Amino acid sequence: MSIRVATTVPLPAPSSQALAEVGGELLHAEHVEALLGVERLDAVVVTITDALDATAIAELAAHGARLIANVGAGYDNIDVAAATTAGIAVTNTPDVLTEATADITMSLLLDATRRVSEGDRLVRSGAAWSWGFDFMWGRSLAGKRLGIVGYGRVGEAVAHRARAFGMTVASSSRRPRPEDDVEWMPLDELFATSDAVSLHCPLTDETRHLVDADRLRSMKPTAVLVNTARGAVVDEAALVAALRDGTIAAAGLDVYENEPRLAAGLASLDNVVLAPHLGSATRETREAMADLAVGNVLAFARGTALPTAVNR
Repeated sequence: MSIRVATTVPLPAPSSQALAEVGGELLHAEHVEALLGVERLDAVVVTITDALDATAIAELAAHGARLIANVGAGYDNIDVAAATTAGIAVTNTPDVLTEATADITMSLLLDATRRVSEGDRLVRSGAAWSWGFDFMWGRSLAGKRLGIVGYGRVGEAVAHRARAFGMTVASSSRRPRPEDDVEWMPLDELFATSDAVSLHCPLTDETRHLVDADRLRSMKPTAVLVNTARGAVVDEAALVAALRDGTIAAAGLDVYENEPRLAAGLASLDNVVLAPHLGSATRETREAMADLAVGNVLAFARGTALPTAVNR
C-alpha cells in the first residue's frame, strides 16, 4: 500500500528508508501549519511542539489523514477527542525515552543541590574565588527523601537512580504498587515531608498548576523541586516567588509553562537550573522515538495493529 506521509520531524535516514520501502512518499514541513496545506495526506508525523487543535485536525481529516504519529511520550499537544471523532488514530512514543528522562532528572537534582551551574557561572565570570571551608555549600542527597509525583516508567527509573545516591523514595501514585522500598502517601504529605520532589505526571486539566503557591509553601525551606514532565504542571510565576523568597531552596527545570518563554524573573535567579527541554535528547533515544513513530505509520500502511495507539 502506497501512503503519503508529511512530517515536521527530521527523521533519521533508517526511518525514512523504512517508509520508502513500503512505497511511502515522505513530505517535509518546517511547522505544523505547513502540513495543513498539503492536498492529500494519509498520515502525519509531528512532535510535542506541534499543536493540533480541533480546527487543525478537521482540516487534516478533510485532506484524508487517518493517522497522527506523535514523536513524544506526552500527547497533550493533540486534541485526541477531536481526532477520535474525525476518525484519526493517534499514537505516541512511550518507553523508549524512559532512561534518558530519568538521567536528566537526576542531573537537575544533583546540579540544584550541589550548585554546579551556579559555580560554573562564577568561574566563567572571571570573579575572584578560592577554596574555602564555607564556600558554596550545597546539600547531600544521601539520607534524604525523594518524593515522586507520577510513579510510571520514568518515575520508577528515577527511583532506582535516587536509591543509588542513598535516598529513600516516596510516591503519591493513585495506583500504588507493593514495592517494599517505596513509601506511598497522600500528595499533600509528600510535598510537606520530602527533601526533593520530582514531577513525572502527564499534563491534564487536573494536573495543570498542581504545584501552585500553596503547595510550594507546604514544602520544606530546604526542599528542591525538579520538573521534567510538562511545564504547566507548575505555576511558574508562583515558583519564581518561592525561589526568590526562600520558600524552597532550589529548583531544576527542563520544561516551561509557556515554552520556550520563561516567567518574568526566572532566568535571573541563581537557585534554579534551567535546561532547554533535554529530557529525551540523546542520539539513541531520539532515533528510537523516530523509529517507533515510523513503526506506527508502517503498521497503519499494512493494516495491522498500531504498536502504541493512544485512541481506538
